[in-house]
Amino acid sequence: MLASELKAAITAGKQDEALTKLYGDLAEAQKPRYEKAIDKFIELYGDKDVAVISVPGRSEVIGNHTDHQRGEVMATSINLDIIAIVAPREDGVVKVLSDDYDIPAIDLADLSVHEAEKETSQALIRGVAARIQELGGQTGGFDGYMTSDVLQGSGLSSSAAFEVMIGNIFSDLYNDGKLDPVELAKIGQYAENVFFGKPCGLMDQSACSVGGLIHIDFADKENPVVERVDVDFSDFNTSLCITDVHASHADLTQDYADIPFELKEVDEFFGKDVLREVDENEFYSRLPELREAIGNDRALLRAMHVFEENKRVEKAVAALSNKDLEEFEKQILASGNSSYKYLQNIYSPADFKNQAVSLALFLSEKVLNGRGAHRVHGGGFAGTIQAFVPNDLVAAYCAEMDRAFGDGACHVLQIRPYGGYQIF
Repeated sequence: MLASELKAAITAGKQDEALTKLYGDLAEAQKPRYEKAIDKFIELYGDKDVAVISVPGRSEVIGNHTDHQRGEVMATSINLDIIAIVAPREDGVVKVLSDDYDIPAIDLADLSVHEAEKETSQALIRGVAARIQELGGQTGGFDGYMTSDVLQGSGLSSSAAFEVMIGNIFSDLYNDGKLDPVELAKIGQYAENVFFGKPCGLMDQSACSVGGLIHIDFADKENPVVERVDVDFSDFNTSLCITDVHASHADLTQDYADIPFELKEVDEFFGKDVLREVDENEFYSRLPELREAIGNDRALLRAMHVFEENKRVEKAVAALSNKDLEEFEKQILASGNSSYKYLQNIYSPADFKNQAVSLALFLSEKVLNGRGAHRVHGGGFAGTIQAFVPNDLVAAYCAEMDRAFGDGACHVLQIRPYGGYQIF
């Protein structure tokens, strides 16, 4: 369908069913966003036959810093997303404007790693295309306009959503939409690791690509086990709230890098690649020897966190499968307590005066007063916290978070049942 025809159909309400399937009762509010995006595509590239694809952001529910040790996590896709208006090109060139950022054109004839492109969107596009071709899939050029309401720097994984979006565009335009969601997640991780230059795990991409509430076991890194957890939090009269504390991520690179580095010291002591391969009983039996060899008690505490966090994930999955909200919230609170005391990713020791995440956690505890659950969200140190809030407290909770951290700091999210999805 021509872009102009699609816009007219959306305006006339002829696409309401498709929008409602993806956005539920928020569908009507999305229509101006889609109309504006289509107008921008036409302005940039002309009136062409287009496809429209949506990829969600994600929220880490439980499993804090376990994926890079091939552990277990529970994560969910959320109702904030990237949408892309795309049309194929015949010259093998990818041209994308992402909101106001004009990504330099990528010629798919060259899919080698470019050192000068490290940590750029070009690297991710080139990396996704390269990996799809290596795996026997097809790629081709396209014109695209993307717009996102996934909050950047908030721990909701805007970068993973972008990687998964590029994979879905190639899948839908050139592979009849047949590329597997888990494989697309691994392709996005490959692009980020090899072309972008960031040693990320696979949780973010999996949650964005597969959709819904999922449990991921990374024990086999080539074939992670991904299972859906069938639960609707509205049945519990509970909402997922994410609060952006608006703390700067600047100068936190070392803090983030220290976690896998210190865990690696423990791995290497036992001659293993990751903590998942280390025998927990041996870890504790050799603890005095380990302390002396490493000389870093924080590394040991972080390892203890990972051992216990994997168990908490399994307990949380079982609790939701049994519709046991009380037990689930117990595991979320235990995860947050462990992240604070043992993983120690709530604030930077190099900047101890700025503890916005700690403040948000205290205020959450005060407002919830023994109900619901809360914990640090994502990588930690700055960014966001997560809370499962009883619906009768949502207004009071968001008001307190907004009062402390600014209007709009608290976001009430919905779990989205779909990952990467061609909506039109």
